[in-house]
Amino acid sequence: MSPVTATAPAPRLAALRPLTFFLPPELEAPSPPEARGMTRDAVRMLVAGRNDGSLVHSHFSELPRFLSEGDLVVLNTSGTLAAEVDGTGPDGESVQVHLSSKLPAGLWTVEVRRGGQAHLDAEAGTSIRLAGGGQVTLLTAYSPGPGGSGVRLWVSLIDTPEPLFRFLARFGRPIRYGYVRGSYPITAYQNVYATDPGSAEMPSAGRPFTPEVLTRLMSKGVGVAPLLLHTGVASLEANEPPYAEYFKVTLPTAHRINDTRRSGGRVIGIGTTVVRALESVVDDHGRVHPGEGWTETIVSPERPVRSIDGFLTGWHEPEASHLAMLEAIAGRPVLEASYAAALSEGYLWHEFGDVHLILP
Repeated sequence: MSPVTATAPAPRLAALRPLTFFLPPELEAPSPPEARGMTRDAVRMLVAGRNDGSLVHSHFSELPRFLSEGDLVVLNTSGTLAAEVDGTGPDGESVQVHLSSKLPAGLWTVEVRRGGQAHLDAEAGTSIRLAGGGQVTLLTAYSPGPGGSGVRLWVSLIDTPEPLFRFLARFGRPIRYGYVRGSYPITAYQNVYATDPGSAEMPSAGRPFTPEVLTRLMSKGVGVAPLLLHTGVASLEANEPPYAEYFKVTLPTAHRINDTRRSGGRVIGIGTTVVRALESVVDDHGRVHPGEGWTETIVSPERPVRSIDGFLTGWHEPEASHLAMLEAIAGRPVLEASYAAALSEGYLWHEFGDVHLILP
């Protein structure tokens, strides 16, 4: 395997210093664990110690073994939408519409794709007919494409003959990418604790959780607290930062996080979405406050992480901006060692793959 090394960052994200490495196609998880004859919680888990640099190979079902009474697990309860819908452009050509984020006044940001690629040459005012009788009208550019070419996301008006989420359940499908072989129902893209639909793509770090693992955690005295962050589309080019996303951290969750840390417990964030939400409402003293709105927070080594002590995440693509968050949490040496170990031991990447637990 090629070693994990630093790469020269693109100017737009000069401070993020993403990792670069070669990801062999055979390490891209092609299907859910259940389709591979496993349970959700049977995926592999690499446990990295931030302070001592230790690396332990385990499985997610063993998560309770690595946590202690008094620790707190923070989950994102956002549910995944069937956010991809087939459409027909004004020229009669087939396109796919990816719903990304719901905006005020009933508007949405959407990505238009054609032949599996982002359609960056769409124009304002374009109307796209959706399968099932709906229509999307592109109103104005929301985000440019890579290098400023074309438009990646559009502010759009969506008109459907029935409530949108019901329409998506009938005519949409989960957003998936070329490494996934076969089609799977929306249930394959849901975390077991999801309660609030709104994410374009699954907050996938929490996918291995099962009711049994949650029960064992609570039986051990590990707390569980929810927050909400609706994810947008993740089909970004290398070095593109994440878009602004809606989040909500409630007063009870903020209190539980602060109480946990005050009493000596560890706060374990499940996924980059949890960290992004909490880092949007933490103060300089590490105290988390309730909050709701749109976050543009980008966590990087230049910005210390104050809200969590441990972190569970999936394995991220080369040069992905999320790797900067991991470096901020784990430190560069632990991050490089973890990715080198995951590559050499054949861990699987992406939403149906294995996971990475970083502890103090």
